[in-house]
Amino acid sequence: MGLLMNPRNPSGEPPAAIGLPTDGKLGYIVRLLQSNAMVVLSGTRIAEELGITRSEVWRLIEQLRELGVSIAGHEGTGYQLEAVPDLILPDLIAPLVSTTIFARRLQHYFRIASTNTAAMTLAAEGAAEGTVLLAEEQTAGRGRGGHSWESAPSQGVYCSAILRPPMAPADALAISLMAGLCVSAAVEEVTGMKPDLRWPNDVMLGEKKFCGILTELSAEVMRLRHLVVGVGINVNQESFPEELALIATSLRIEGGRAWSRVEIVAALLQSLDSEYRALIADPVAARRSIFQRFAQHSTWVRNARVTVEDEAGYEGVTAGLDDRGFLLVQTERGLRTVLSGGVRKL
Repeated sequence: MGLLMNPRNPSGEPPAAIGLPTDGKLGYIVRLLQSNAMVVLSGTRIAEELGITRSEVWRLIEQLRELGVSIAGHEGTGYQLEAVPDLILPDLIAPLVSTTIFARRLQHYFRIASTNTAAMTLAAEGAAEGTVLLAEEQTAGRGRGGHSWESAPSQGVYCSAILRPPMAPADALAISLMAGLCVSAAVEEVTGMKPDLRWPNDVMLGEKKFCGILTELSAEVMRLRHLVVGVGINVNQESFPEELALIATSLRIEGGRAWSRVEIVAALLQSLDSEYRALIADPVAARRSIFQRFAQHSTWVRNARVTVEDEAGYEGVTAGLDDRGFLLVQTERGLRTVLSGGVRKL
């Protein structure tokens, strides 16, 4: 995942390709069953809570079961959760982010092609700043440079946030680096692990990547129309396909246990809200702080021998970030600024 410029319709797909958000009643039923985990709830009570019929409750319960939520019981006896699902539903997350710009604009999808593609389309149609798309599964998740992003169902965090910062397109890299800091802070808060930041858009544990960030924007020459920050985090995957096993990892693999995706999403949105408010309030000071802290949390930004994988390719030693956030590399032919291309340690 990385920083991409896009026209008003970035996906080339019609709005219908986005798919439909999860019915809010599904999330409410899960939260209701969670809140009454020790008792069997009758279909009548659930129907009264939602203002719907018992047959509609039965239909929604069956839909939840099809989506993998384990619910015991039936229409005649009532319903009870057999296990607390780790679903990243708005009903579960909103109370944890109630003071942020995202609290009332959470959209959930059980399955979607790409949260970023959908968010860019919605943003072009006028979706409000702070709109967040959350998905249990992506069928066409995207990373930087057109690479695909492996999106195991209900194992990772796949989310995209719409922002409308009053800034020039040339300054947008700061938001991508800011997002890396937010992921790092959220993971450390929830798990205690201390991630490493690989410029510009990967978050690492050891030598393996567990998170990618894809920042896309639509802009005029001097003004951003909107910007989407996409984050994909490997949380509870226990293994990866052979072609990814040497370079990818998850929080579960590294931490030796499963982690709450709800807690991670909440911590991420809280951190993103705080950083974004600071950036809007004082852009110059905030960008300076972002670049300094990114370097402090990264073993890649200074004194790392790297190869830069652009069209020609070259090697050198990293020498910090410039005043726009681009990586500097000292080569045999002098100091070079990395504007694009992957960076790998030697």
